Amino acid sequence: MALHTEETEAQFEARWWQLMNEMRARFGKKPDLNALLLLIGVQELGQGAGPFTKEQKQDLMHIATCRLFSLSGHYALDHVDAEGWPHYKLVRPVPFANLKEQERMLKWHMLEYFEAFMREEE
Repeated sequence: MALHTEETEAQFEARWWQLMNEMRARFGKKPDLNALLLLIGVQELGQGAGPFTKEQKQDLMHIATCRLFSLSGHYALDHVDAEGWPHYKLVRPVPFANLKEQERMLKWHMLEYFEAFMREEE
């Protein structure tokens, strides 16, 4: 996995907008962070696009968040339950951050996730 730890803010933003443009091309509109979390959760569940209840959508977003933060060693897959839903365990706490820092961490993890996913599709 390519880590972009020493990239400039401009390089980071360019990667983010490239991903947003790819998502817009694929889905017809630019998704927000919650839509991306839901997409990742559905992908990780691997059972198709739904339909899902509101509670299941929240669970899918939680799965996505755990999966994303597993990329930096904060979570690890614990088990998959009888219905096929993955469950994660906290390995080490995610560092405290203000809202802007949290959003940037989430975006960075999403970039790493989608870049790895797209490499697998090639």
